[in-house]
Amino acid sequence: MGSIEKAIRVGKESECVQEMVNMDPSFIPQKYLRSEDERAKDNIVDISLNYSSQIPILDLALLFNGDKGELEKLDKACEEWGFFQIINHGIPAEVLVNINNGAAGFFKLPLEEKRKYPFDPFTRQGYGLYYPHTEGQKLDWCDSIAYRLYPSHLRKPELWPAKPPSFKDAVETYSTEVRKVAGKLFGCLSLIMGMEREEGLLELQKELQILMRVNYYPTCSSPDKVLGLSPHSDPSSITILMQNNDTVGLQIRHDGGWVPVKPVPNSLIINVGDVLEMWSNGKYKSIEHRAVTSETNTRISFGAFVMPNIDVEIEPLEEMLSVQQKPAKYKKVKFGDYLTYALRQKMDGKANIEEYKT
Repeated sequence: MGSIEKAIRVGKESECVQEMVNMDPSFIPQKYLRSEDERAKDNIVDISLNYSSQIPILDLALLFNGDKGELEKLDKACEEWGFFQIINHGIPAEVLVNINNGAAGFFKLPLEEKRKYPFDPFTRQGYGLYYPHTEGQKLDWCDSIAYRLYPSHLRKPELWPAKPPSFKDAVETYSTEVRKVAGKLFGCLSLIMGMEREEGLLELQKELQILMRVNYYPTCSSPDKVLGLSPHSDPSSITILMQNNDTVGLQIRHDGGWVPVKPVPNSLIINVGDVLEMWSNGKYKSIEHRAVTSETNTRISFGAFVMPNIDVEIEPLEEMLSVQQKPAKYKKVKFGDYLTYALRQKMDGKANIEEYKT
């Protein structure tokens, strides 16, 4: 097949990377290719420097029981890394296996079946292109399906896939468990941020929102020329991420370079979101991160974005300002306005939160 014919054929399915790879594994449309200048700026931290093994691993059971040493580690992890992994989080291994298997089964379905659940840009649920293709924005080498987990009345059940049959129940069970984890983490964060009550951060967010995005990263014949997910920080309070295998794909920005995050078996990855950075007046950082692809292995990740109610006003907490004895570094903003702004922009590192600094 000639290059022009190939481009036309693949272009018709360009919203589905998996389908493009199935058609022709060697072809990469221009809209996915990063420029040589962009690739030249890559600075992958040498794994031999052992940065990957320095990413904090915290025990949620100890944190939840108020272990002083573990709470100090949490404070340090949020301040110095903005990322950490948690073990002993309480989610049964069977729950993780079931949602992994369900997602893998869904992405194996024919494209016609997956298209029965088209992405709704208003509620941000369903299967399809999650971020708008803005001018100058290269597309990411991944497919996704998004769910509104909480509040449950905002769910669109018709966009929850019926196949594989077990997938819907697996998502429901996982959503219950991930909300418990979020609640425990907010309790611990309330303590280290000097709030009077463990429920402080949770109550501050009013009716908690949790949106989950399941990303499928197909193989790529030239993984250095594309990105699975462009560099960005999350507009959430925190994000709870689960990865389905040992393939390293997530990278975080640290000390000027990209550090690969090696998954710890049965762990969850937590990252500080923009909201928590604003609440902490910049003490905790919503670290820039991205995903890369592999020439040989596919990968699936489950990102649960935990966010305040859209009417909540975000600004540095008085508790943090009094300790720091510094003026507020961020403008007050209604979360719904910030989220709308962030979702309309191209993914460009931490550009979104920079707009809201004083």
